[in-house]
Amino acid sequence: MRKTLIALMFAAALPTVAMAMPGDAGPMGPMDGPRHGGMMHDKGPFSELNLSREQRQQIRQIMGEQRHERRELVEKYLAKLSPADQKAMQDEMEARHQKVDAQIRSLLKPEQQKEFDAIQKKQAERRAEWAEFKAWKAQQPQKAQ
Repeated sequence: MRKTLIALMFAAALPTVAMAMPGDAGPMGPMDGPRHGGMMHDKGPFSELNLSREQRQQIRQIMGEQRHERRELVEKYLAKLSPADQKAMQDEMEARHQKVDAQIRSLLKPEQQKEFDAIQKKQAERRAEWAEFKAWKAQQPQKAQ
């Protein structure tokens, strides 16, 4: 049970960590425009393939579908955990998230910290709205298809 919980936490956190990597242009290699002060980064597993814009878009779509399927898989196995284990996992993930936010904030200059705090506030509002929507949706009668 403990190994499964750790594996699920790792699987759930991996996409978040990958998306937050600074200076990485993502799975398709460099983006179409300049980044980070005009510098282009040639990182990523597909950067050496000289992909066309259409190929990058198709790969981006495939990777997005994979991320969505992975999330569904993790949620499927999380649902099998006891409510106490689910709560413990959510609490631990939230604590880790707050720790990372605090570490990032400590690296920022005061004006950047203000902007970071504003971004965090907007994200918290969006999460609250999404939770409210999900609660409302769960109360709606299911339509027959």
